[in-house]
Amino acid sequence: MVLSEPKKREYIRRIMTVRMKLLCEQGFYGLLLMHMHFHLSEDNATAWTDGKENIFFHPLFLDAVTDSELEYVMVHLLLHVILDHFSRREGRDTELYDEAADIVVNSNILRSYGDDEYSICLNPCGGVQPHQLPDGEEGYQYTAEEVYGALRKEQECADEGSDGEGSKDTCDQEAAGRWDACDQKEAGRRDVCDQKGPGRWDVHPERQTADTAQEQLCRRMWEGRMLQAAESMKAREEAGLQSGIKSCGTVPLCVERYLKELKKPQVDWRTILAEFVQEEINDYSFCPPDRRFSESVFFLPDYNEKEERVEKILFMIDTSGSMSEDEITDCYSEVKGAIDQFNGRLEGWLGFFDAAVVPPRRFADEEELKVIRPKGGGGTSFEVIFRYVRTEMEEDLPVSIIILTDGYAPFPKEDAAMGIPVLWIIYNEDVTPPWGKVARIV
Repeated sequence: MVLSEPKKREYIRRIMTVRMKLLCEQGFYGLLLMHMHFHLSEDNATAWTDGKENIFFHPLFLDAVTDSELEYVMVHLLLHVILDHFSRREGRDTELYDEAADIVVNSNILRSYGDDEYSICLNPCGGVQPHQLPDGEEGYQYTAEEVYGALRKEQECADEGSDGEGSKDTCDQEAAGRWDACDQKEAGRRDVCDQKGPGRWDVHPERQTADTAQEQLCRRMWEGRMLQAAESMKAREEAGLQSGIKSCGTVPLCVERYLKELKKPQVDWRTILAEFVQEEINDYSFCPPDRRFSESVFFLPDYNEKEERVEKILFMIDTSGSMSEDEITDCYSEVKGAIDQFNGRLEGWLGFFDAAVVPPRRFADEEELKVIRPKGGGGTSFEVIFRYVRTEMEEDLPVSIIILTDGYAPFPKEDAAMGIPVLWIIYNEDVTPPWGKVARIV
């Protein structure tokens, strides 16, 4: 179907309005949805996510749902992404795990909205969506894997007790309410229901393993975003208690459980980085910092003027054999976080080094950064960084150099930097550079 530009704008405006409502009333979900990209697509019949940073809507589906239903759909798909459901189902029965994941997600949404079943109601697809285990327990109390085990056990018992018809009978009542098992009998709704498989509503994509590094980077990004959103909600709640203002939403229990499994950095080095940039690049104001993109540990300045930019920062990431793949992914993620925080106003170079330098590539936005891939794996030499700057960048020197490394290599003399300020970001507490600013992530 061909959409007119006014119709496209109408869809986009509606999606943005719902997202803004979530930001005001369900802050945790709203903050994380700020990182999602929304698309109109006819590839599937309803709405779906790629499991990374994109949500897709079929225009006819948008026409078929109310704003409240659209709010539910957006939160549902977001939770699938941040809980990494599509990769966690690997090695399991796909359909059964997807059902378990839906129960967990729906129950957590229901809890976030004060147990109001209207919050998980999707009338074009069967009304109130499934949110309980076979024994009636709420799904928010369990992980998707635990719910999957309960569903599998029920399925096995049903198969043992009948020739197949009993299993079907057991599922009839539950399937009638499944949001991804749309009611195909409802007149006029067949155009917004996915006819593939057993009537699935949201399309759960297969895991893409072609770019493992990119997948890990995306996972790390979402972990960082969840941590920051959770901290923001905690701060809002404390501020609300002090002022008597009602808090806008809470962190869902499934996310609290997930975040407990993550290792949070013990040292907050944002202030060190802020002081470094403030001292050496004083064209920008650090009061107040830009909070719109606060998921990154980079604590960079806000702008006095719209046309101001932070330019010519050289990021160098250690890819030597002593750096683990996770550490390299973390470094890459932090550079991307700095770009996000600057909202397109940070320019510079990103390079990699071990015993030699992979020539830095210039970037001006996130899309340009995505095409730069880590290379390396040999020994470590810091001298090669400064030699490269001296010989290859003499006509366009960086205003500062930020080196992300484990520090396991001989440090050159300070004059190697030619007066350019250097910040060493060290991934341990064992190594202390003899000069330059130092920050740690441990």
